Amino acid sequence: MLNFPNGFLWGAATAAHQVEGNNTNNDWWVKEHAAGTSIVEPSGDAMDSYHRYREDMRLLADAGLNSYRFSLEWSRIEPEPGFISRAEIDHYRRMVDTAREFGLNPVVSLLHFTVPQWMFERGFWRNPDAPDLFARFTEAALPIVADVDFVCTINEPNIAAMLAGGETAANLVAFGLPRPDLQVADALLASHKASREVLSSISGLKSGWTVATQAFHSTGEPGADEKLREYAYPSDDWYLENARGDDFIGVQAYTRTFIGPDGPIPVRDDVETTLTGWEYFPPALELGVRAAWELTEHVPVFVTENGIATADDARRIAYTDAALRGLHAAIEDGIEVIGYEHWSALDNYEWASGYRPTFGLIAVDRETFVRTPKPSLAWLGGVARANGLN
Repeated sequence: MLNFPNGFLWGAATAAHQVEGNNTNNDWWVKEHAAGTSIVEPSGDAMDSYHRYREDMRLLADAGLNSYRFSLEWSRIEPEPGFISRAEIDHYRRMVDTAREFGLNPVVSLLHFTVPQWMFERGFWRNPDAPDLFARFTEAALPIVADVDFVCTINEPNIAAMLAGGETAANLVAFGLPRPDLQVADALLASHKASREVLSSISGLKSGWTVATQAFHSTGEPGADEKLREYAYPSDDWYLENARGDDFIGVQAYTRTFIGPDGPIPVRDDVETTLTGWEYFPPALELGVRAAWELTEHVPVFVTENGIATADDARRIAYTDAALRGLHAAIEDGIEVIGYEHWSALDNYEWASGYRPTFGLIAVDRETFVRTPKPSLAWLGGVARANGLN
Protein backbone atom coordinates (compact mmCIF):
# COMPACT_ATOMS: atom_id res chain seq x y z
CA MET A 1 0.00 0.00 0.00
CA LEU A 2 1.27 3.46 -0.91
CA ASN A 3 0.14 5.42 2.15
CA PHE A 4 -0.46 9.16 2.15
CA PRO A 5 0.18 11.47 5.12
CA ASN A 6 -2.23 11.48 8.06
CA GLY A 7 -4.86 14.17 7.61
CA PHE A 8 -4.40 14.25 3.84
CA LEU A 9 -7.33 15.93 2.10
CA TRP A 10 -9.04 14.00 -0.71
CA GLY A 11 -11.56 15.97 -2.68
CA ALA A 12 -12.93 17.27 -5.94
CA ALA A 13 -13.21 20.79 -7.29
CA THR A 14 -15.65 23.03 -9.14
CA ALA A 15 -15.77 26.71 -10.08
CA ALA A 16 -18.82 28.93 -9.72
CA HIS A 17 -19.33 29.97 -13.35
CA GLN A 18 -18.76 26.46 -14.60
CA VAL A 19 -21.46 24.81 -12.47
CA GLU A 20 -23.82 27.36 -10.90
CA GLY A 21 -25.74 28.56 -13.95
CA ASN A 22 -27.08 31.97 -14.89
CA ASN A 23 -24.19 34.09 -13.70
CA THR A 24 -25.59 36.86 -15.89
CA ASN A 25 -23.69 39.70 -14.25
CA ASN A 26 -20.08 38.66 -14.93
CA ASP A 27 -17.70 39.39 -17.79
CA TRP A 28 -17.74 35.87 -19.23
CA TRP A 29 -21.52 35.87 -19.68
CA VAL A 30 -21.13 38.96 -21.89
CA LYS A 31 -18.40 37.23 -23.94
CA GLU A 32 -20.55 34.11 -24.35
CA HIS A 33 -23.37 36.13 -25.90
CA ALA A 34 -21.32 38.61 -27.93
CA ALA A 35 -21.83 38.71 -31.67
CA GLY A 36 -19.20 36.65 -33.47
CA THR A 37 -17.85 35.07 -30.28
CA SER A 38 -15.44 32.14 -30.60
CA ILE A 39 -17.04 30.52 -27.54
CA VAL A 40 -18.73 27.30 -28.63
CA GLU A 41 -21.88 27.77 -26.54
CA PRO A 42 -23.12 29.83 -23.59
CA SER A 43 -23.09 28.48 -20.04
CA GLY A 44 -26.83 28.95 -19.52
CA ASP A 45 -28.15 26.94 -16.59
CA ALA A 46 -24.81 25.08 -16.33
CA MET A 47 -25.28 22.26 -13.81
CA ASP A 48 -27.70 24.30 -11.66
CA SER A 49 -25.34 23.74 -8.74
CA TYR A 50 -26.35 27.10 -7.31
CA HIS A 51 -29.48 25.26 -6.18
CA ARG A 52 -28.15 21.69 -6.09
CA TYR A 53 -24.85 22.09 -4.24
CA ARG A 54 -26.15 20.05 -1.31
CA GLU A 55 -26.74 17.04 -3.54
CA ASP A 56 -23.31 17.47 -5.12
CA MET A 57 -21.58 17.56 -1.76
CA ARG A 58 -23.53 14.56 -0.47
CA LEU A 59 -22.41 12.47 -3.46
CA LEU A 60 -18.76 13.35 -2.83
CA ALA A 61 -19.02 12.60 0.88
CA ASP A 62 -20.95 9.35 0.38
CA ALA A 63 -18.21 8.16 -1.97
CA GLY A 64 -15.59 8.67 0.74
CA LEU A 65 -14.02 12.04 -0.07
CA ASN A 66 -13.29 14.43 2.79
CA SER A 67 -12.89 17.77 1.00
CA TYR A 68 -14.57 19.99 -1.60
CA ARG A 69 -13.08 22.96 -3.40
CA PHE A 70 -15.52 25.54 -4.78
CA SER A 71 -15.39 29.21 -5.72
CA LEU A 72 -17.36 32.33 -4.90
CA GLU A 73 -18.95 34.34 -7.70
CA TRP A 74 -17.85 37.94 -7.15
CA SER A 75 -20.56 39.26 -9.49
CA ARG A 76 -23.26 37.80 -7.25
CA ILE A 77 -21.75 39.11 -4.03
CA GLU A 78 -20.96 42.61 -5.35
CA PRO A 79 -23.28 43.10 -8.35
CA GLU A 80 -22.66 46.86 -8.33
CA PRO A 81 -19.56 48.66 -7.02
CA GLY A 82 -19.76 48.86 -3.24
CA PHE A 83 -23.11 47.08 -2.93
CA ILE A 84 -22.72 43.80 -1.06
CA SER A 85 -25.56 41.30 -1.25
CA ARG A 86 -26.18 39.92 2.23
CA ALA A 87 -28.32 37.18 0.68
CA GLU A 88 -25.40 35.97 -1.44
CA ILE A 89 -23.01 36.11 1.51
CA ASP A 90 -25.50 33.89 3.34
CA HIS A 91 -25.76 31.55 0.33
CA TYR A 92 -22.03 30.86 0.21
CA ARG A 93 -21.88 30.65 4.00
CA ARG A 94 -24.51 27.89 3.79
CA MET A 95 -22.27 26.11 1.30
CA VAL A 96 -19.42 26.13 3.83
CA ASP A 97 -21.76 24.89 6.55
CA THR A 98 -23.13 22.14 4.29
CA ALA A 99 -19.63 20.96 3.47
CA ARG A 100 -18.86 20.75 7.19
CA GLU A 101 -22.14 18.91 7.80
CA PHE A 102 -21.10 16.21 5.34
CA GLY A 103 -17.57 15.94 6.72
CA LEU A 104 -16.00 17.78 3.77
CA ASN A 105 -13.23 20.27 4.49
CA PRO A 106 -14.25 23.30 2.38
CA VAL A 107 -11.50 24.82 0.23
CA VAL A 108 -12.79 28.18 -0.99
CA SER A 109 -11.50 30.08 -4.04
CA LEU A 110 -12.26 33.79 -3.99
CA LEU A 111 -11.73 34.27 -7.72
CA HIS A 112 -11.93 31.66 -10.49
CA PHE A 113 -11.46 33.77 -13.65
CA THR A 114 -14.77 35.69 -13.73
CA VAL A 115 -15.23 39.25 -12.45
CA PRO A 116 -18.32 41.49 -12.27
CA GLN A 117 -19.20 43.32 -15.47
CA TRP A 118 -18.55 46.65 -13.76
CA MET A 119 -15.03 45.50 -12.84
CA PHE A 120 -14.36 44.48 -16.43
CA GLU A 121 -15.73 47.77 -17.76
CA ARG A 122 -13.47 49.72 -15.39
CA GLY A 123 -10.37 48.23 -17.00
CA PHE A 124 -10.32 44.71 -15.57
CA TRP A 125 -6.90 43.98 -14.02
CA ARG A 126 -5.41 47.01 -15.79
CA ASN A 127 -7.44 49.30 -13.54
CA PRO A 128 -4.95 50.77 -11.04
CA ASP A 129 -7.60 50.30 -8.33
CA ALA A 130 -7.87 46.54 -9.01
CA PRO A 131 -5.88 45.44 -5.93
CA ASP A 132 -7.98 47.68 -3.66
CA LEU A 133 -11.21 46.44 -5.26
CA PHE A 134 -10.17 42.82 -4.77
CA ALA A 135 -9.18 43.54 -1.17
CA ARG A 136 -12.63 45.11 -0.60
CA PHE A 137 -14.27 42.00 -2.06
CA THR A 138 -12.11 39.82 0.23
CA GLU A 139 -13.33 41.83 3.23
CA ALA A 140 -16.92 41.26 2.14
CA ALA A 141 -16.22 37.52 1.93
CA LEU A 142 -14.76 37.23 5.44
CA PRO A 143 -18.04 36.00 6.99
CA ILE A 144 -18.07 33.16 4.45
CA VAL A 145 -14.55 31.95 5.23
CA ALA A 146 -14.44 32.80 8.94
CA ASP A 147 -13.74 29.18 9.93
CA VAL A 148 -12.35 27.84 6.65
CA ASP A 149 -8.88 26.26 6.76
CA PHE A 150 -7.78 26.94 3.17
CA VAL A 151 -8.60 29.87 0.88
CA CYS A 152 -7.30 30.22 -2.67
CA THR A 153 -7.12 33.91 -3.51
CA ILE A 154 -6.78 33.86 -7.32
CA ASN A 155 -7.12 30.83 -9.57
CA GLU A 156 -4.39 30.41 -12.18
CA PRO A 157 -3.13 34.00 -12.36
CA ASN A 158 -0.66 32.90 -15.03
CA ILE A 159 -3.52 31.92 -17.34
CA ALA A 160 -5.48 35.02 -16.34
CA ALA A 161 -2.54 37.19 -17.44
CA MET A 162 -2.52 35.43 -20.82
CA LEU A 163 -6.26 35.95 -21.31
CA ALA A 164 -6.27 39.52 -20.03
CA GLY A 165 -6.91 40.99 -23.44
CA GLY A 166 -10.32 39.37 -23.50
CA GLU A 167 -9.17 36.34 -25.47
CA THR A 168 -11.29 33.24 -25.12
CA ALA A 169 -8.87 30.47 -25.99
CA ALA A 170 -10.56 27.08 -26.09
CA ASN A 171 -7.54 25.29 -24.66
CA LEU A 172 -5.92 26.78 -21.59
CA VAL A 173 -2.49 25.38 -22.41
CA ALA A 174 0.55 27.05 -23.85
CA PHE A 175 0.13 26.35 -27.55
CA GLY A 176 -2.26 28.91 -28.98
CA LEU A 177 -2.32 31.19 -25.94
CA PRO A 178 -1.06 34.76 -26.12
CA ARG A 179 1.97 35.70 -24.06
CA PRO A 180 1.16 36.98 -20.58
CA ASP A 181 0.46 40.66 -20.06
CA LEU A 182 3.14 41.58 -17.50
CA GLN A 183 1.22 44.64 -16.29
CA VAL A 184 -1.70 42.36 -15.50
CA ALA A 185 0.64 39.86 -13.83
CA ASP A 186 1.88 42.61 -11.50
CA ALA A 187 -1.69 43.67 -10.76
CA LEU A 188 -2.71 40.11 -9.96
CA LEU A 189 0.24 39.74 -7.60
CA ALA A 190 -0.63 43.00 -5.86
CA SER A 191 -4.26 41.86 -5.60
CA HIS A 192 -3.19 38.50 -4.19
CA LYS A 193 -1.03 40.16 -1.55
CA ALA A 194 -3.78 42.63 -0.64
CA SER A 195 -6.25 39.78 -0.28
CA ARG A 196 -3.86 37.76 1.88
CA GLU A 197 -3.42 40.77 4.12
CA VAL A 198 -7.18 40.93 4.68
CA LEU A 199 -7.42 37.17 5.22
CA SER A 200 -4.63 37.31 7.81
CA SER A 201 -7.17 38.78 10.23
CA ILE A 202 -8.66 35.27 10.59
CA SER A 203 -6.60 33.15 12.96
CA GLY A 204 -5.66 29.76 11.56
CA LEU A 205 -6.78 30.47 7.98
CA LYS A 206 -4.20 29.51 5.35
CA SER A 207 -4.13 31.30 2.00
CA GLY A 208 -2.31 31.03 -1.31
CA TRP A 209 -2.88 31.25 -5.03
CA THR A 210 -3.06 28.40 -7.53
CA VAL A 211 -0.80 28.09 -10.58
CA ALA A 212 -1.38 26.09 -13.75
CA THR A 213 1.94 24.29 -13.99
CA GLN A 214 2.52 23.31 -17.60
CA ALA A 215 5.42 20.82 -17.47
CA PHE A 216 7.39 22.45 -20.27
CA HIS A 217 9.70 20.10 -22.17
CA SER A 218 12.42 21.02 -24.63
CA THR A 219 12.34 19.40 -28.06
CA GLY A 220 16.12 19.23 -27.86
CA GLU A 221 16.59 21.17 -31.09
CA PRO A 222 19.26 23.89 -31.26
CA GLY A 223 17.94 26.89 -29.37
CA ALA A 224 15.05 25.00 -27.75
CA ASP A 225 16.55 24.88 -24.24
CA GLU A 226 17.15 28.63 -24.26
CA LYS A 227 13.63 29.27 -25.58
CA LEU A 228 12.20 27.04 -22.86
CA ARG A 229 13.88 29.07 -20.12
CA GLU A 230 12.73 32.30 -21.75
CA TYR A 231 9.18 31.01 -22.19
CA ALA A 232 8.69 29.25 -18.84
CA TYR A 233 9.69 32.08 -16.53
CA PRO A 234 6.84 34.54 -17.26
CA SER A 235 4.40 31.66 -17.87
CA ASP A 236 4.93 29.58 -14.71
CA ASP A 237 8.06 30.12 -12.69
CA TRP A 238 7.49 33.80 -11.79
CA TYR A 239 4.16 32.94 -10.17
CA LEU A 240 5.70 30.10 -8.18
CA GLU A 241 8.61 32.25 -7.01
CA ASN A 242 6.17 34.93 -5.87
CA ALA A 243 4.37 32.42 -3.65
CA ARG A 244 7.39 32.31 -1.33
CA GLY A 245 6.16 33.09 2.15
CA ASP A 246 2.54 32.13 1.40
CA ASP A 247 0.81 29.48 3.50
CA PHE A 248 0.53 27.09 0.56
CA ILE A 249 0.86 26.99 -3.21
CA GLY A 250 -1.89 25.44 -5.31
CA VAL A 251 -0.73 23.26 -8.23
CA GLN A 252 -3.07 22.61 -11.17
CA ALA A 253 -1.54 20.09 -13.54
CA TYR A 254 -2.94 18.24 -16.55
CA THR A 255 -0.50 17.81 -19.41
CA ARG A 256 2.86 18.92 -20.83
CA THR A 257 3.89 21.34 -23.57
CA PHE A 258 6.95 20.96 -25.79
CA ILE A 259 8.97 24.08 -26.53
CA GLY A 260 11.01 24.32 -29.70
CA PRO A 261 13.40 27.08 -30.83
CA ASP A 262 10.39 29.21 -31.85
CA GLY A 263 8.22 28.50 -28.81
CA PRO A 264 5.40 26.04 -28.01
CA ILE A 265 4.57 23.43 -30.62
CA PRO A 266 1.29 21.53 -31.19
CA VAL A 267 0.69 18.07 -29.74
CA ARG A 268 2.10 15.37 -32.01
CA ASP A 269 -0.32 13.27 -34.04
CA ASP A 270 1.02 9.97 -32.70
CA VAL A 271 0.25 10.48 -28.98
CA GLU A 272 -2.96 9.80 -27.07
CA THR A 273 -4.96 12.98 -26.52
CA THR A 274 -7.96 13.95 -24.40
CA LEU A 275 -11.21 15.68 -25.33
CA THR A 276 -9.44 19.02 -24.94
CA GLY A 277 -6.74 17.96 -27.41
CA TRP A 278 -4.13 17.78 -24.65
CA GLU A 279 -1.58 14.99 -24.45
CA TYR A 280 -2.46 12.20 -22.03
CA PHE A 281 0.42 12.71 -19.60
CA PRO A 282 -0.12 11.72 -15.94
CA PRO A 283 3.47 12.65 -14.87
CA ALA A 284 2.46 16.32 -15.26
CA LEU A 285 1.28 16.28 -11.65
CA GLU A 286 4.51 15.06 -10.10
CA LEU A 287 6.54 17.47 -12.25
CA GLY A 288 4.31 20.39 -11.24
CA VAL A 289 4.51 19.55 -7.55
CA ARG A 290 8.29 19.21 -7.62
CA ALA A 291 8.68 22.53 -9.49
CA ALA A 292 6.38 24.31 -7.06
CA TRP A 293 8.23 22.96 -4.01
CA GLU A 294 11.59 23.98 -5.43
CA LEU A 295 10.69 27.43 -6.78
CA THR A 296 8.69 28.49 -3.71
CA GLU A 297 11.59 27.39 -1.50
CA HIS A 298 9.48 24.73 0.21
CA VAL A 299 6.03 26.25 0.62
CA PRO A 300 3.54 23.41 1.31
CA VAL A 301 1.89 22.23 -1.90
CA PHE A 302 -1.86 21.69 -2.36
CA VAL A 303 -2.97 19.90 -5.54
CA THR A 304 -6.00 22.06 -6.26
CA GLU A 305 -6.72 20.59 -9.72
CA ASN A 306 -5.73 17.48 -11.67
CA GLY A 307 -7.80 15.40 -14.05
CA ILE A 308 -8.62 14.48 -17.61
CA ALA A 309 -11.32 15.26 -20.15
CA THR A 310 -12.50 11.90 -21.46
CA ALA A 311 -15.66 9.98 -22.26
CA ASP A 312 -13.85 6.75 -21.21
CA ASP A 313 -14.04 6.58 -17.42
CA ALA A 314 -11.55 3.71 -17.32
CA ARG A 315 -8.96 6.09 -18.79
CA ARG A 316 -9.87 8.64 -16.11
CA ILE A 317 -9.14 6.07 -13.41
CA ALA A 318 -5.90 5.02 -15.11
CA TYR A 319 -4.76 8.63 -15.49
CA THR A 320 -5.57 9.51 -11.88
CA ASP A 321 -3.94 6.35 -10.54
CA ALA A 322 -0.72 7.14 -12.41
CA ALA A 323 -0.80 10.80 -11.36
CA LEU A 324 -1.28 9.85 -7.70
CA ARG A 325 1.62 7.39 -7.83
CA GLY A 326 3.83 10.23 -9.04
CA LEU A 327 2.46 12.46 -6.29
CA HIS A 328 3.27 9.78 -3.71
CA ALA A 329 6.84 9.59 -5.02
CA ALA A 330 7.19 13.35 -4.50
CA ILE A 331 5.86 13.02 -0.94
CA GLU A 332 8.30 10.17 -0.26
CA ASP A 333 11.10 12.55 -1.25
CA GLY A 334 10.08 14.94 1.52
CA ILE A 335 7.74 17.33 -0.32
CA GLU A 336 4.93 18.49 1.95
CA VAL A 337 1.60 17.98 0.19
CA ILE A 338 -1.65 19.00 1.92
CA GLY A 339 -4.19 17.30 -0.30
CA TYR A 340 -5.54 16.42 -3.73
CA GLU A 341 -8.63 18.01 -5.34
CA HIS A 342 -9.67 16.22 -8.53
CA TRP A 343 -10.90 18.30 -11.45
CA SER A 344 -13.72 18.08 -11.57
CA ALA A 345 -16.54 16.96 -9.32
CA LEU A 346 -19.07 17.30 -12.16
CA ASP A 347 -19.07 17.28 -15.91
CA ASN A 348 -19.36 21.02 -16.37
CA TYR A 349 -18.96 24.08 -18.56
CA GLU A 350 -15.40 24.21 -19.87
CA TRP A 351 -15.22 27.85 -20.91
CA ALA A 352 -14.72 28.41 -24.65
CA SER A 353 -14.94 24.65 -25.28
CA GLY A 354 -18.48 24.46 -23.94
CA TYR A 355 -19.87 21.22 -22.52
CA ARG A 356 -18.13 18.66 -24.75
CA PRO A 357 -15.00 18.06 -22.62
CA THR A 358 -16.14 15.89 -19.71
CA PHE A 359 -13.79 16.07 -16.71
CA GLY A 360 -16.30 15.01 -14.07
CA LEU A 361 -16.45 12.22 -11.53
CA ILE A 362 -20.23 12.72 -11.78
CA ALA A 363 -22.23 12.95 -15.02
CA VAL A 364 -25.03 15.52 -15.21
CA ASP A 365 -28.05 15.37 -17.52
CA ARG A 366 -28.26 18.80 -19.12
CA GLU A 367 -32.07 18.66 -19.35
CA THR A 368 -33.06 17.19 -15.99
CA PHE A 369 -29.88 17.92 -13.98
CA VAL A 370 -29.95 14.34 -12.68
CA ARG A 371 -26.55 13.43 -11.26
CA THR A 372 -25.03 10.01 -12.03
CA PRO A 373 -21.79 9.14 -10.24
CA LYS A 374 -19.21 7.45 -12.47
CA PRO A 375 -17.06 4.47 -11.41
CA SER A 376 -14.15 6.91 -11.06
CA LEU A 377 -15.89 8.60 -8.13
CA ALA A 378 -16.23 5.31 -6.28
CA TRP A 379 -12.61 4.49 -7.14
CA LEU A 380 -11.26 7.81 -5.83
CA GLY A 381 -13.48 7.54 -2.77
CA GLY A 382 -11.93 4.14 -2.08
CA VAL A 383 -8.46 5.65 -2.32
CA ALA A 384 -9.57 8.38 0.10
CA ARG A 385 -11.02 5.93 2.62
CA ALA A 386 -7.80 3.89 2.55
CA ASN A 387 -5.69 7.07 2.42
CA GLY A 388 -3.53 5.17 -0.01
CA LEU A 389 -3.11 3.23 -3.24
CA ASN A 390 -2.79 -0.52 -3.58
